[in-house]
Amino acid sequence: MGQPVSKIRAAKLELYRKQGKIHAKAVSGRFNSLRWLCVGLTQAIFYGACWLNWPANGQLRQAVHFDIAHEKLYLFGLVLWPQDALLLALVLLIAATGLFLTTALAGRLFCGFLCPQTVYTSMFTWIEVRVEGDHLARLQLDRGPLTLNKIVRKTLKHILWAALAAWTAITFVGYFTPIRELLPTLAGWQVGPWEGFWLIFYGAFTYVQAGLAREAVCQHMCPYSRFQGVMFDPATRSVAYDSGRGEPRNSQRRSSPAGDCIDCGICVQVCPTGIDIRDGLQYACINCGLCIDACDQVMTRIGAPTGLIRFASEYELAAVPRQAWFRRPRVVAYAALLLVFAFLGGWTVSRHAELRFDVLRDRAVLARETADGQVENAYTLQVMNLTEEAQEFAVAVVGDGKLQIVGPNTVSAAPGSIAPLQVTVAAPAGALPVGTHPLRLRVFPPRNPALQAEEASTFRMP
Repeated sequence: MGQPVSKIRAAKLELYRKQGKIHAKAVSGRFNSLRWLCVGLTQAIFYGACWLNWPANGQLRQAVHFDIAHEKLYLFGLVLWPQDALLLALVLLIAATGLFLTTALAGRLFCGFLCPQTVYTSMFTWIEVRVEGDHLARLQLDRGPLTLNKIVRKTLKHILWAALAAWTAITFVGYFTPIRELLPTLAGWQVGPWEGFWLIFYGAFTYVQAGLAREAVCQHMCPYSRFQGVMFDPATRSVAYDSGRGEPRNSQRRSSPAGDCIDCGICVQVCPTGIDIRDGLQYACINCGLCIDACDQVMTRIGAPTGLIRFASEYELAAVPRQAWFRRPRVVAYAALLLVFAFLGGWTVSRHAELRFDVLRDRAVLARETADGQVENAYTLQVMNLTEEAQEFAVAVVGDGKLQIVGPNTVSAAPGSIAPLQVTVAAPAGALPVGTHPLRLRVFPPRNPALQAEEASTFRMP
């Protein structure tokens, strides 16, 4: 007589989990479909956006281009300069608070569906399955002796991996050196030192992380997995095993009282990080939901209700009434911060202008009287030209005709530069009461008066 089926399965699972790398079993279902949808959308954007063109100044340029040499970022019709660093900071804050809010509500959804490590590991695994076969065939190939079949399959797999990693690196560098300029230099082996470095580094990084490290990144390298617990509360919904319904496990499906779990181990076999979700919440769980798809299929086959493994909170598993989101301090705090940063980001974009300037008063001499009876105040204007061409700017006083600019009132500024301009504003003695008076200055290019900016300052009458 052979060993009982349950013991054989348990032995296989122990070997499966503790020896060699993890070869996850393929599974179909709604979460697997959603995961591949996310892979397709994210990679369509990544691999495709660098090929989009955008009309500018009567010509076509790359729509998304980080022009490091000229210190500007092209984002379709928007051109950002180093002076717009605040907007970048707000985008990062929005992304971080959005991630924290999602984690507080539904666990590590980002890790399971959008994290680059998950996305590229899925793509590399897809290649491995097509070359080496399903999870059992791959496991057998890894443990088997070195044969010609093994050499051919392993070599082909690594060649395809290297090709995907190389194209990923080329695409990445193509956002900094326009992709249509980069490819001809690659063909002629004429890439610059920085392009060459990043092509090699990013290609090797992708190959190692997605092809070789895989689940080790989630298990041992990812810092997010270590501090995610501080964002959870008992109402956070994440992939969970309903032990109240599943225990005690009944592998033989006898008539004796037992839970719905038949201890088939399918949830472990499909897990990309090799954990057993029945042991409870673990930092290596990426909330991909593949164990839910697999368990639901088993429950359907044995005639039991689905949802033994599902997205559920501690409160739900303990049959505690569901808590409203506005009664959860973490969720309220993250949502409030997200709204604030989103508002600031939208306000910053709405105020984005191609011409800006700051007005600095001469602190050494607030006002001075001239021999011809004029009272003068001196200012320094820092004029920022955020257009893509050199401009000559003029400055004028807005409103009160008693205040006039004397001396030079124009300055030239290169694209994306800041040009200082010394300006003197004068008024006849006695034309204004003694004290401080409001002053508005306007800067504009004479050839394009529609491009203008105004700033407030003060005029001191002694």
